[in-house]
Amino acid sequence: MKTLALAILCAAAAMPQQVVIRAARLFDGRADTLQTPGLVVVENGRITGVGPSAVLKPGATAIDLGDATLLPGFMDAHVHLTGQRGMDNRQDLIDSQARTSVETALRATRYLRVTLEAGFTTVRNLGAGDFIDVAMRNSIANGDIVGPRILAASKGLGSLGGHCDPMNGVRPEFYGREPDWRDGVIGSPEAARQAVRYNIKYGADLIKICATGGVLSRNNDVDSPQMTQAEVDAVIDEAHAKGKKVAAHAHGATGAKRAIRGGIDSIEHGSFLDDEALTLMKQRGTVYVPTLHALWSLLEAEKKGSVMDPRTQAKMKMAARRIDETFRSAVARGIKIGLGTDAGVGVHGTNAEEFVLMVKGGMKPIDALRAATSVDAELFGVASDLGTLENGKIADVVAVPGNPVEDIAKTRNVFFVMKDGKIVKNTR
Repeated sequence: MKTLALAILCAAAAMPQQVVIRAARLFDGRADTLQTPGLVVVENGRITGVGPSAVLKPGATAIDLGDATLLPGFMDAHVHLTGQRGMDNRQDLIDSQARTSVETALRATRYLRVTLEAGFTTVRNLGAGDFIDVAMRNSIANGDIVGPRILAASKGLGSLGGHCDPMNGVRPEFYGREPDWRDGVIGSPEAARQAVRYNIKYGADLIKICATGGVLSRNNDVDSPQMTQAEVDAVIDEAHAKGKKVAAHAHGATGAKRAIRGGIDSIEHGSFLDDEALTLMKQRGTVYVPTLHALWSLLEAEKKGSVMDPRTQAKMKMAARRIDETFRSAVARGIKIGLGTDAGVGVHGTNAEEFVLMVKGGMKPIDALRAATSVDAELFGVASDLGTLENGKIADVVAVPGNPVEDIAKTRNVFFVMKDGKIVKNTR
């Protein structure tokens, strides 16, 4: 009898615990409207029921969140989790040269936590030195540190002296050599292929290129093309052949069009996209990730007295004057838009400000929510497991107070976060 009783107890302990999450409403990641009431059933890290038809087991753990909305875990298509811009660009440069990779990684653990607690359970880290983002991804997956699920791009690829050149703006004798494809600097289609292979060899999930200049980099124009068509084509062909997607940092139209024609998966920033570029994106299904949060953050910092290189300040103002027009045109054309923030330029953990900026720029609230869930999931290549609240999907669930379709700013106040079926935040 004792043996039988022990067997029963062991079997009961081995059974996956069912958790039932209830709220006033639910957004499943795809629909045009919210469901009422909201209900998600979770077992063993996966969603096993959604809505009134879900089967509830006796003894299930119930979590009632009241007047709130359940949503899939948010995604951010463009973050830089290994750093955060300060109020003085000159000091940032000095500090970045003084820190070891180990210190950079340790500092980043706080950025990982605040990003996850803001409701962003999956992100693409688009650029990091020394494969730090690969290490963070692995450590999070192993349960060693807390953070969002990471798709790591590792080193961004670009031209000598361009936006992705890690040694740009520093005197040559500081490093003792010019960077090459191991550092993400390419000068030919052959070097481009080598750089892609090198990144993938050491763990990159996707590839990032710098097709144009950038706002914060030194010694280049913000909108100038920085890679030849042949170099762009080589990167994309090599990455796609290995099953990896490619994102293009591209403010200017010429560089963006080279990337789009080459088959790029997403255009990041896109401040100066012209009609031809937008038409090509619509035709080819290229995803636009506008990162409105980045320029907004720079402008807000300027109001508070941030110190910038005059060239950086000029480029920032040029891009800020155009980005609203570009974004509104993309929305009007029905271009597929994903949510990305470029967090690191702005403060980590404030990622949800992008929702507010997208809606302010003419996007419907429900479409902004879709951008950070099902659209990003498809862009990331993880839609079979994430991005929607559906049976069989990984249980990444967040909750915000009230109704975010009526007030998108509610997304700033995520109070419940579940990742992989485990609650990492609940302040209700």
